Amino acid sequence: MTAPRTGPFVLELDSPQATVESVGGKGASLARLSAAGLPVPPGFHITTQAYSRYVDENHLRDAILAAEAQARATDPATLDRASEQIQSLISQGTMPADLAEAIRRSYGHLGGDIAVAVRSSATAEDMPTLSFAGQMDTYLNVRGGDGVIDSVKRCWASLWTGRAIGYRKRQGIRPEDVAIAVVVQQLVPAEAAGVIFTANPVTGARNELVINASWGLGEAIVSGRVTPDTIVVNKQTGRIASQEVADKEAMTVRLDDGTREEPVPAERRRRAVLEPAQAEELAKLGMKIEELYGRAMDVEWATSGGRIFIVQARPVTVLPESLAAPEWEVPLRGRQYWRSSVAELLPDPLSPLFATLAVPLWTEALQAMAKSRRMQLLIGRDVELVTIHEYAYYSFSLTAWRAVRLLFAAPVLIPRVIRMMRSGEAKWTNETRPRYAKAAGAWSERDLATIPLLELLSGARDIVAAAAAYYVSIQTVLGGSNVSEAIFTNVYNHLVRRKSDPTALIFLLGFESAPIRAEKSLYDLAIWAQTRGELAEYLSRTSGADIAAAFGSQPGPIADGESWREFTSRFAEHLNRFGHAVYNLDFATGVPAEDPGAVIETLRYFVSGQGRNPHERQAAAAAARELAAETALARLGVLRLRLFKSVLRWAQHCAPLREDALADVGLGWPVLRRMLREVGRRMAAAGAIAERDDVFWLKWEEAEAAARGLDAGQAAGDHRRAISERRESWRREHGVTPPVALPIKGGGRLFGFDVSHLMPARSGRAAGNLIKGIGASPGRVTGTARVICGPEEFALMKPGDILVAKITTPAWTPLFALASGVVTDVGGPLSHSSIVAREYGVPAVLGTGEATRRIRSGHRVTVDGSSGVVRVDE
Repeated sequence: MTAPRTGPFVLELDSPQATVESVGGKGASLARLSAAGLPVPPGFHITTQAYSRYVDENHLRDAILAAEAQARATDPATLDRASEQIQSLISQGTMPADLAEAIRRSYGHLGGDIAVAVRSSATAEDMPTLSFAGQMDTYLNVRGGDGVIDSVKRCWASLWTGRAIGYRKRQGIRPEDVAIAVVVQQLVPAEAAGVIFTANPVTGARNELVINASWGLGEAIVSGRVTPDTIVVNKQTGRIASQEVADKEAMTVRLDDGTREEPVPAERRRRAVLEPAQAEELAKLGMKIEELYGRAMDVEWATSGGRIFIVQARPVTVLPESLAAPEWEVPLRGRQYWRSSVAELLPDPLSPLFATLAVPLWTEALQAMAKSRRMQLLIGRDVELVTIHEYAYYSFSLTAWRAVRLLFAAPVLIPRVIRMMRSGEAKWTNETRPRYAKAAGAWSERDLATIPLLELLSGARDIVAAAAAYYVSIQTVLGGSNVSEAIFTNVYNHLVRRKSDPTALIFLLGFESAPIRAEKSLYDLAIWAQTRGELAEYLSRTSGADIAAAFGSQPGPIADGESWREFTSRFAEHLNRFGHAVYNLDFATGVPAEDPGAVIETLRYFVSGQGRNPHERQAAAAAARELAAETALARLGVLRLRLFKSVLRWAQHCAPLREDALADVGLGWPVLRRMLREVGRRMAAAGAIAERDDVFWLKWEEAEAAARGLDAGQAAGDHRRAISERRESWRREHGVTPPVALPIKGGGRLFGFDVSHLMPARSGRAAGNLIKGIGASPGRVTGTARVICGPEEFALMKPGDILVAKITTPAWTPLFALASGVVTDVGGPLSHSSIVAREYGVPAVLGTGEATRRIRSGHRVTVDGSSGVVRVDE
C-alpha cells in the first residue's frame, strides 16, 4: 500500500486535479461529468492523499498489510477475519485536525446543514475492465460536519471488506497498490431514480439504449430489491422503441436519520415512472456521456423537482459478445470482398430468406452475364455475391497473372466494353425489363389464396431470378452514365471552362427521370387536393399513417365522399406507377405500394403549400443548362466544338438513365411480397411460425420443406425458436458497421493499385467534430440533423432538416423535398443520393462510413457539399 505523492486533501468536484490516482474511479468520473457541464449534484472530493495521511498519522500501514497477508481468496473465514481486524483499526483512529477542518469547511460551502451522500471511490474502481460495484460503502442523508467525518472513516474502512479483499486477490491487485477517496455530494431528494445503459445489456444492440426507472432513491434498483420499469430507446432516432411498466412493490425513501425501504403506494405501483419526454431527455444525456467516454456506459440518475441529475457513470464491464466488433475474417484468402453495387442497396444485415434465395440467384445472373458477354477475363468467372456477418459483399479473385492477361487483352476488351455500354440501354429496355415485368405480371391478378404453397414459392423464385437478371443487366447502363459524366467533366474542365463559368454539373440537370416524375405526380395530386376544401383540411391535420390506414375505405373519413373517392383513385394510380421503388432491396422490407404512409407525409407537405414546385425547379434547371451550353458552344473552335458536343450529347443522354434503371429494381417486389406473405399466413395458421411476416426469417430450404409438408396435409415443423434467435442475431449485427472492403488490411486494392477512394464509403474516423466523406452536391448549409433509419421514421423528417441516413434509394426521394442537406454512410458522386440532391439543389456529403453512428437527431450540423466535410455541433 504505497503512499500516494503529497497533494491536496480536498478538491472541488470538477477540479482538473481530480484524477483516478487522487480521487478514485468514481470520483474521477464525476469530475469529468461535472466539467463537461452535465447535471451532476454539487460536492467535493476527499482525496487518496487524505486517506494516506490518516493511515500514516495513526501508524496503521504495517498492521493493515500484515492482516491482509493472512487472508486467502478461497477461504471466506480468513477474509472475514482480516476485514474485521483492519476495519477495527481504521474506525478507532483519530482524524487529524487540519484534515477534519478542511472537510468541515468544504461541507459548509455546500450550503450549511444540508443532507449529503458520502460515497467511497477506490483507485481500482469503475475501470473499463474492473467494476468493484457495490463492494465499498455509500452513506445517504448524512448531515453535519461530524456526520460527514464519521461517514468518511466508514467509507475508508469499507476498502477492506472481506468481499473487496477477496476480489482484489482474485484479480491479482496488490494491497500496496490500492487507496481510497471519498466523494461528498448534495443529496438529491429523489422522486424517481434508475440506471441508463447506453448499449442494450440483454440483446447486445449498440443502437439501443435501456433505461431502468423506479420510485424513490436508486438504492432499490441497484440492490435488486425492486423490478424497475424498462424503456428501450432507439439511439439513432432518440425515440422510445418499447416500454415495460413493472409492478414496483418497494422503494427507498429518505428519513431524517438515513433511509428506509417502504411499500410503493398502490396507485403508483403500476404507473410509469417516466413521461416520454423525460425518457428522451435521459437518453440524450446517456448518449452524450457515451460520446464523452467513447464507450458503452452504465449511468445512475435521479429526478427531483422536475430536474434530472446524474449521480454516477461507469464503463459497462460485462457485455454480451454481440457488443464486440465482429472479426471480419474473409471466407477465402486470396479473394477480395467489396460492399459495392447492389450491396449499396442492402445497407442492413440480410433477412435469412433474401440471403438464401436472392443471393445465389444474383451470383447466377452475374456469372451468366460474364459468360454470355465473353467478359470472364474482365470480371472473372468466379465472381459471386456472398454474405459475411449477414451483410452482402461482392467476392472475386485478383491475381498477378490475371492482371498481366488484362494488360495484353486491353486492345480487345476496351472496344468490347464500349459496345456493351452502347447496347446496354437497348438490352435493358427491350429484354430484361419486359422479362422482369412479365414474371411479376403473371401473378398480379391471380387469387393467391387458392394456389398451392410450392407453386407460390416457385413463382416467387422466378420473380427474384428475373430481378437479379434485371439488376445485372443495368450495370452497363449505370456504367455508361458514370463514364460519360466523368469524361464530359474532364473535357469541360480542361478544355472549355473559364473561371467565371458554371461547374460541369449544370449541364446535366433538369432532365426527366423516374424520381422527378414521381415527385411531380405527387405535387400535382397535392395541388388538386388544395381545391377540395374538406379534403385539403383532412390531409393537413391527419398523420400520414392514419391517412394510409383510411386509404381505400368507403365511404371514407370525410363527408365529401366524391372528393375522397377521386383522391383514392388518383393516389392509387400514383402508387401503381411509382409504388414499387425500394427503401431497401431486401424484400423483407416493405414498399410504398403496400404502406404509403411515408409518401403521404410528403404529399401533406405539398398540400400545406410549403414545398417548392418541382415543375418550376426543373424548368429553371433546364433553362440554366441550355444557357450554359449555348454560351460554351458559341466560343469554341472547330476541334474543341466537335469534341465538346460529342461528350455533352453522350453525358446528357445518359444522365437520366441511371435513375430510371434503378427505379425499377423493385418492379416485382409488391406482388412478390404478397405471395410470400400468403405463404407466411398459411404457415402461421399451421403453427410453423408465429406470424405472417416471420416467413422472411426462414431460410429458402426451410420454406420449401414446410410448403411441401403443408401441401401434402402434413405438419410443417416448428420454426419459431430459430426465428427468434435469427431476429436477435440480426439486431446484433445491425449494431455494427461493415467494412467496405475485405480483408481489412490490404482490402480495396485492384491489381496492386489502391482504389479505396472509389469505394462507396470511407473507413476510419476524422478528428474532433468533423466527419469526412465525398462532396457529391455543392453548397453549404447548417441545420438540425434528422437521422432516418427507414420508412417507418419518414414522418420524423421536418422541413429544413438535414437528412442523415445509411443510404438513400429511389423510394427515399420524397424526403429530398423537405431536406436542406443530405449526409449518408454509403454513396458516391454518382449514387442516387448525389444525383437527386443535385436536382434538388441541396448540399450533400456521402460515403462518410460513420454519419449515422456519430450524428444524433437534434444535433446542429454544417454540411459542406463542396469540400465533403460535415461539422457536428451538439
